[in-house]
Amino acid sequence: MKKIFITGGAGYIGARLVPILLKKNFKVTVYDTFFFGNTLKKNKNLKIIKGDIRNIKRLSNSSKNHDVFLHLACISNDTSYELNKKLSKSVNFDCFEPMVIEAKKNHIKRFIYASSSSVYGVSKKKNVKENHPLLPLTLYNKYKGLCEPLLFKHTTKDFSGVIFRPATVCGYSPRMRFDLSVNILTNFAYNKKLINVFGGNQLRPNLHILDYCDAVLKLINAPKSKINNKIFNVGHQNMSISNIANLVKRIVSHKIKKKIQIFTSKSNDKRSYHINSDKIYKELNFKPKRGIEEAVLEIYKSFEKGFFSKSFDNINYYNVKKMIKLKVK
Repeated sequence: MKKIFITGGAGYIGARLVPILLKKNFKVTVYDTFFFGNTLKKNKNLKIIKGDIRNIKRLSNSSKNHDVFLHLACISNDTSYELNKKLSKSVNFDCFEPMVIEAKKNHIKRFIYASSSSVYGVSKKKNVKENHPLLPLTLYNKYKGLCEPLLFKHTTKDFSGVIFRPATVCGYSPRMRFDLSVNILTNFAYNKKLINVFGGNQLRPNLHILDYCDAVLKLINAPKSKINNKIFNVGHQNMSISNIANLVKRIVSHKIKKKIQIFTSKSNDKRSYHINSDKIYKELNFKPKRGIEEAVLEIYKSFEKGFFSKSFDNINYYNVKKMIKLKVK
């Protein structure tokens, strides 16, 4: 039974991933600040530790006797940098290398780092592969990219490291986020009967949250020779924001039997790129199985069941608003 240590394991991704790992008989330790609460259910194979990743001593002591270190924790969307640049740098960059060093000292066998496909920034290429230059447009993109070589700097035959760059994630999670593109558009379509598209021509890759979880499982279980010191894009449907909005409109309007209007506004968000995820398929035989439509239907069903009340006002669904409210430093 592998023991997995997950930073940020109570977040949007972790809330779906951790139950999957537990069902597959992994022992899991979640290390999280729990700024957004905790939806994880008690389990004999689950250990929960409240901690900040910047507290390296606590993190090091907590991660001892694990096989895999999965690093998900970060201030996790671009606009978060409106908060506090020093905070963002300390969380997303400054503590990363010390974390890797401690994982290595603790004899952890594999370190998996969740980077981001947004490190590519802007590209007119139809297929952005892993060797494409990194052109960050925000500090979030920048620090995600700068951490990558710091992991490979410390890998050895006994301490392997692998990086994946997921596309924009979408779909239902018990720790829901309505500040991600598909989730935002679905929230507006269902609850407001309108969609406001900012820009629209920007190209974005998308990834269903359960495909993200499947990719992590693949990286946990893959032979060391196939993942060590490698970087993998993980995405599925590449679409423009306008096309995503039209897809959401079609699905939701059909379900609720009401017309949904689309409005277009100018946007300062210039990120635009289409990623190619052939490498992870060729080398690890991994290919996403779910699409945007399934993500939209998941969220629609969650609204129908009353899972998310006040989806525009509850700051737990919005990273930036919650961080401001908490006055995190």
